[in-house]
Amino acid sequence: MTLRPVGPEHVDGLWELVNDPETTRLTGSHGSIDREAAAFWYGSRGEHDDRLDLAICTAEDDAYVGEVVLNELDTANLSCNLRIALVGPRAYGRGYGTEAIRLVLGHAFATTDLHRVELEVYAFNDRAAHVYRKIGFVEEGVRRDALLWGGEWHDAILMSILAPDWEVKRV
Repeated sequence: MTLRPVGPEHVDGLWELVNDPETTRLTGSHGSIDREAAAFWYGSRGEHDDRLDLAICTAEDDAYVGEVVLNELDTANLSCNLRIALVGPRAYGRGYGTEAIRLVLGHAFATTDLHRVELEVYAFNDRAAHVYRKIGFVEEGVRRDALLWGGEWHDAILMSILAPDWEVKRV
């Protein structure tokens, strides 16, 4: 698996990702995006110095299987948010997410002054929560009824990893 800066060449993969019902459920994405907006989005990510948008690609054929993003940079507090999404069942359970998160955290903590990386995961997404804990994220709290999906309310679990935690986990 490799990580690459997202660009126009990844628009087909992004289009698949945003139109996969399971991926939209797991990410709580209510909105929709048209293909032109998707192309503009991926074409403009390199212009931003306050975020890192990376395509997750397979080692075998460089096929797009998702994205991992560091965003919401808070320079005063040396923190940011992490989000990840995979294209759907063809990418689930293959270790792409685990490896992508480990690579991006390794980069973030080794090459920047970041101290904290946080994320949210919906309580029904046991698979992702398990991966985050395995990597070293720690649960900090719960945002109750943060997502209304399919007529039901779901909690969002706030998790973070600190640079010292990463160093300990890495050794």
